Amino acid sequence: MLTVLPIRYVADVDASRNFYAGLGLAIRQEPGAAVWVRLTAAAGAVGIHAAAVSQGRPPGTTELGFTTDEPLDQVAQRLEHNGYPYELVEENFGHSIRVTDPDGVVVQIQNIDPDTVRRSAAAVAVAVAVADDSA
Repeated sequence: MLTVLPIRYVADVDASRNFYAGLGLAIRQEPGAAVWVRLTAAAGAVGIHAAAVSQGRPPGTTELGFTTDEPLDQVAQRLEHNGYPYELVEENFGHSIRVTDPDGVVVQIQNIDPDTVRRSAAAVAVAVAVADDSA
């Protein structure tokens, strides 16, 4: 099943989490809460992601994304069959496919792996602790 999940890259995850929760979205606890949170509504969701660890996306950027439990190789085959070039990307949450829509906007289709998210969150926590110790 494909689920729409726009991702909002932010400078401060906690502040954004509180803002969107204040609008009435429900916080879905997942590993990596320091850099990532999914907030859900009765009809939809939004992801909040720390821009600082987003591989170059500045605060304020919004990306159209989808999550899927379908194997990405099947999604890739469909894209290829329909003539859409794509890129398979190793992410700190699992894998994703990036494909450009007809208007030139990159769309991300994610397959989130909880074990990869946990390892990535632990690595970020260590990096933050080291940075705090050296400050």
